[in-house]
Amino acid sequence: MRATLRWAHSDLRTHRGEALFITLATAGIVASLLLAAALFGYATNPWQRTFTEAHGAHVWIHTAASTDVRELARLDGVESVAGPYRTESTTVAARGTRAAVELRGTPDLPTVGRPLVTVGHWLDPAEPDGVVLESRLARALLAEPGDTLTLPGSARTLTVEGIADSAEPGYSPGAQPGLVWALPPAVRADAGRVTGLRLKDPGDTDYAVQRAVTVLGAGTVGEVSTWQQERAAAQGENRLLGQVLGLFGLGALAAAGFAVHGAIGTRIRGHLRDISVLKAIGFTPGQVVRIFLLQHLAFAALGAVAAAALTEGLGNRVPGRLGDAVGVWQGLPGHTVTLSAVPVGAVLFIGVTTGLAAWRAGRVPPVPVPRPAAPAGGRLTAVARSALGLRLPAALVLGCHKAFAGRGRSLAGVARLTLPLLLMVVAMSAWTTLDRFHSSPGRVGLPAALSVRSDGDLGDAGVRALLAADPGVGAAYPGVELAALLPGQTGTVALRGLGTRAHPYPYTLAEGRAARGPDEAVAGQGMLDLVHARVGDWVRITVGERPQILHIVGRSIEPQNAGRVVTTSLDTLRENDAHLSPAFYQLRLRPGADPRRVASALTRAGHGHLDVHPVTNPADGLSPLRGVVTALIAVLALIGLVELLTAIGGTVRESERDVLALRAIGMSPRQITAITVTATTCTALAAAVAATVLGLPLAHRLIDAQGGSSGIGAGIAQSPSPALLLLLGTGAVLGAAALSALPASRAARRRLADTLSAVS
Repeated sequence: MRATLRWAHSDLRTHRGEALFITLATAGIVASLLLAAALFGYATNPWQRTFTEAHGAHVWIHTAASTDVRELARLDGVESVAGPYRTESTTVAARGTRAAVELRGTPDLPTVGRPLVTVGHWLDPAEPDGVVLESRLARALLAEPGDTLTLPGSARTLTVEGIADSAEPGYSPGAQPGLVWALPPAVRADAGRVTGLRLKDPGDTDYAVQRAVTVLGAGTVGEVSTWQQERAAAQGENRLLGQVLGLFGLGALAAAGFAVHGAIGTRIRGHLRDISVLKAIGFTPGQVVRIFLLQHLAFAALGAVAAAALTEGLGNRVPGRLGDAVGVWQGLPGHTVTLSAVPVGAVLFIGVTTGLAAWRAGRVPPVPVPRPAAPAGGRLTAVARSALGLRLPAALVLGCHKAFAGRGRSLAGVARLTLPLLLMVVAMSAWTTLDRFHSSPGRVGLPAALSVRSDGDLGDAGVRALLAADPGVGAAYPGVELAALLPGQTGTVALRGLGTRAHPYPYTLAEGRAARGPDEAVAGQGMLDLVHARVGDWVRITVGERPQILHIVGRSIEPQNAGRVVTTSLDTLRENDAHLSPAFYQLRLRPGADPRRVASALTRAGHGHLDVHPVTNPADGLSPLRGVVTALIAVLALIGLVELLTAIGGTVRESERDVLALRAIGMSPRQITAITVTATTCTALAAAVAATVLGLPLAHRLIDAQGGSSGIGAGIAQSPSPALLLLLGTGAVLGAAALSALPASRAARRRLADTLSAVS
């Protein structure tokens, strides 16, 4: 044991840099996997916990005010019913901020879909104008218990009594109205009813919705939302961040395993004589294998423990979503198991790859076997001989020949270096795609910057005049959004009428063409998936009692509502309902116009009658992804550095046998050094080219697959700029040249006696 420890200590002193890089790379990999687990838990658990504590409804159905919903309680599979509650759609304002809300008349604290009051108290009959706000709405309005809300256009006021969490969809400006619970007398404009159904089997949700719509009549149902849609909306970007971290963490773990495998294999080939001596003095094959195995397991374990300790101790202090995710994750039941399993799994994977490489050390015979007389790179190829005949520099030709002589080890080295570079290309593609959402939102389905709604007092002509008078507004597209029942009546999607045939809305299309003629429409990927349709199909949806038959002529990139949107012109919808008027306007601004300035100017010009909101950009919630990608690239760079050092060490050792021959034909130490440096840079260049060629299509597939699963649809992936790819390749090549120059120079200037000893 003492001899084993001495050998391990001596080997560690010789390869300190490699030990440090492996430890740091393992720490980065384990940290990314732990953060991925935290984000997955954070994405699912808060909503699930709220849904369970609130005894949430699996289905919410909005109906007309005159609809008799008593039959819903007697449907098969329905366990209990919430409501029906009277509703009123209105706008509230506080501290200069306005928000569209749904007032829900709730006489008592419900048992199904119960709001979880976090601040203040529930409604008090002694305060008839008191309300409880959903927590997201309260944050948007900066409202607290005791504040007064005004209803623009009227003298009514409401007093905030409490703030509550709910499992129903939260407030989203311009997309989802906020939820306000009030006593029935406070709901004055009876707009309809909302009823919640809690099912015995949540898996029967689609069937329950179909039965409910059939019993009530399609013409009476305005909107249907299910618990699956609410859960998906709540998970949102957190799940995507977890997927990105998990994917790159696993990829980096594989790259680290291969890098360790290559490093050990190269070291074994360079220490064949030492290993033979160890066996000659009594070391068994198992002891030799354990020397390498325990060393690298110790490096990996040190990095894994450090990552687990830092994530556990400091993870919840990271500002933003990552810190919140770690804080929630630490309170989950499976937290301890995950905190232990992920580091152990990473160490075991590295141990397996280490063991496979170290097994070769156990097979080294006690008596050194003479090396083959043939040169490691094989005979000169016809291309190399032709290049020498053209009087190209001999160092360049021989270096390229050494790198691409068809040896299996050379190809394996290129493959190992390609993997971290390929993952870097994928990471840069994700960064570029995210940047495109911010810099060119019109190219990813967000041509409009602002959404404007009116309280009706100005009239459509007055709103148009105000919009036309603002110099920052380039175009205003009238629109209306309706809830439409799907075929089979299993849910609702958003049916939008945007623009007119004379002034069509500038969709961003991934397939097909724009909707120009009557009954033509474009749909998001989420909508097409729901109805199992493709571009070119006809779909029949129902708005109230009116069926709407539309020809899907294109697939649009639709970042909102999980892609469950079908869009046509306002003229097409008016053919079915002549009294339909615009409910909002989508504004495309002139180049250089500031959205905040235009929004402020329109709000002042409207004298409180206009509600102006920026169009929600899904990339706004993905800002932590930038830091994540940066950290992952740093980890991958460490792994690539380990592989480069391995390749340099192997190339230098294999060139030692050629030094005598090269000196004999008159080559100087500088030329011999150039051969090794060229061989290493050619390996790096081949890996960079392969990573670019393979990484770009892989990145497109991964990003488009994520876009398709989220409902946005394929077609959003963006490749990094050629300059950025060139920078990555140049950095790899120059880094290989710089790292290999010193060891190659030392090897070329070794004494002849040392060289003879090395090759004997």
